[in-house]
Amino acid sequence: MNIFDVVRQEMLDDLKVILAHEPERVDETDQDGVPLSFLAAKTGHIQMVKYIVEYSRASMNTVDKYGRNILHFAAMSGALEVVQYLVEKVGMSPVSGDRDLMTPMDVASSYGHESVLSYFEERLGCTYSKMYRNPIRSGMYPDPSIIRVGDDYYMVNSSFIYFPCIPISHSRDLVNWKIIGHAITNPEWSHLDGLEGGRGYWAPDISYHEGVFTIAATYRLNDTGTVYRRQIVVTSDKPEGPYSKPVFIDEDGIDPSIFNDDDGKRYMLLNRGARIFQLSQDGKEKISEASMLFYGDQKRAPEGPHLLKKDGYYYLFLAEGGTGPGHRITVSRSRTLMGNYEPCPYNPIMRQFDEKGAIQRCGHGKPVCTQEGNWYMVYLCGRQIGDGYSILGRETALDPMTWTMDGWPLVNNLKGPSALQKWPLNMESSQVGNKTVIDNFDGPDLSKDWMFPRPPEEDGYRLDGGKILLKGSRIQLSKKEAKNILLRRQEHFAFEGTTKLGPVRLVKDQEAGLICYYDENTWIKFGLFGLGDGKIVLKVLEHIGHLNRISEDKLVIQRNVVTIYLKVKTDYLRRSFHYSFDGKEYFSLTKLYDVNYLSDEGLVMGKRFTGAMVGMYAYDSCGKLQVPFDYFEYVPVK
Repeated sequence: MNIFDVVRQEMLDDLKVILAHEPERVDETDQDGVPLSFLAAKTGHIQMVKYIVEYSRASMNTVDKYGRNILHFAAMSGALEVVQYLVEKVGMSPVSGDRDLMTPMDVASSYGHESVLSYFEERLGCTYSKMYRNPIRSGMYPDPSIIRVGDDYYMVNSSFIYFPCIPISHSRDLVNWKIIGHAITNPEWSHLDGLEGGRGYWAPDISYHEGVFTIAATYRLNDTGTVYRRQIVVTSDKPEGPYSKPVFIDEDGIDPSIFNDDDGKRYMLLNRGARIFQLSQDGKEKISEASMLFYGDQKRAPEGPHLLKKDGYYYLFLAEGGTGPGHRITVSRSRTLMGNYEPCPYNPIMRQFDEKGAIQRCGHGKPVCTQEGNWYMVYLCGRQIGDGYSILGRETALDPMTWTMDGWPLVNNLKGPSALQKWPLNMESSQVGNKTVIDNFDGPDLSKDWMFPRPPEEDGYRLDGGKILLKGSRIQLSKKEAKNILLRRQEHFAFEGTTKLGPVRLVKDQEAGLICYYDENTWIKFGLFGLGDGKIVLKVLEHIGHLNRISEDKLVIQRNVVTIYLKVKTDYLRRSFHYSFDGKEYFSLTKLYDVNYLSDEGLVMGKRFTGAMVGMYAYDSCGKLQVPFDYFEYVPVK
């Protein structure tokens, strides 16, 4: 008899006979790639599960192709006794996430197995409704820095060559965040023109001192000349800004942070390792030479230094190991500011050790203490799909930080990043995610979720009666001089993006449409192209490095004035492109089956540190075209 039928029919004695003669068969998977032990757990047969766990060679570290483990399948069965056994005797976690961060707790909830869900809640000391999911900021939100002022939390993230520069987000619960402003909103102060994708503003830090918010960041230039890195500082008495004109501090390094000591002195820290120098009282001038505090524990690519003073110790947090799979957070401490610093015996205090875990490259963190006296760490992370493509870019996650009896901080009890975690504050709130966003462009200002690669032209866009008019760039998108490309972060692996374009008249060397964008080296246009003979063609054009690839599927429109709806459907690395003339009936134009080049790892060219974007564009070699877009809709797809 088929061994899988033996398990499904719960024939334990027959299974014992088979495995006694062929013990390796316990490692077999069915036609769907599900391991034999998982199917046994799904039956809910406790004796069969115990036999496989205790007497067979089955590994309890095994996951299926979706990243699910044996507890996921036990939760499907609703068999409380099997679930309890796997949790209490095997040590499986109710909140271990699969490829899509679905946990056994999520499974129990979705299947309606109340007894299993209640058991998980009891084990975790938290109801399912009061848990949050990582990452808390999905899409391109790398290098987080956080502060609390009263009951309000503020966070900044890297923006690279995107304008406005350095988003400032606000939260009251540490989980739900909204962009409230930017550190640099004056195009003349941004100094982004001419910079390659991935350059610009790196690893900002936000601090608060005597009523003033200070943001520091590295300004990363192209690899020309002799100066590659400068530090900038801006200040404001309001967290959202406006902020002062950037002041440059010419000390080489990256990832600046500002530390305000108890004696009133102010300092800036930079890599490599952690170097420190004193600042003037306004935080804008370097008044001492830089000196090394500590190079780090792991000693590979030490960066992102942050200092915290607590209980008589200076705690130095560092990101180490590079920003790939070996990324980590370490900590050391000293009784005096200038050291020497002692590494934590529990280092790294945050790292993803599970090579198959959905959340990877965890590091570059900064701690924050809540108004209730509990500690949390925000940190950089990334999720990869396909053969290792971080298409959403680097994101921000949050996990609790506790202190040992001997005074060392631990993030998530050294378990690595969590998929599902207890709500951080004792307040009535819930995580807002997977929300459809529709921008009708009917406000007085552009939503702060939109951005441009480098500043747009002064007349590059205009809000006009529920539309946005984009001026056509004189330069093609493959050049860093291209302008007026309107983008928002891709925040989900699967989503639909739709816009209405027109009416627009297009002639030769004019085009407009929807854009899937990473940087000037990699993008996909889905647009209308003027043919110059009273016709317009709708087509898809991929730009990958030095290659331009035009889809074979095209639609020729026998007129040069068009109103059209454009939709992109994204399913992980697959994209399909659809159009409509009435907004109701859509037709498929073409499909792309692997757009891995819209990721950090998809092309070796330049600095690949950002993430996939989606939005609208226009091109006109004469720079006179004004293209109206009625709205943009972003719909996450589960």
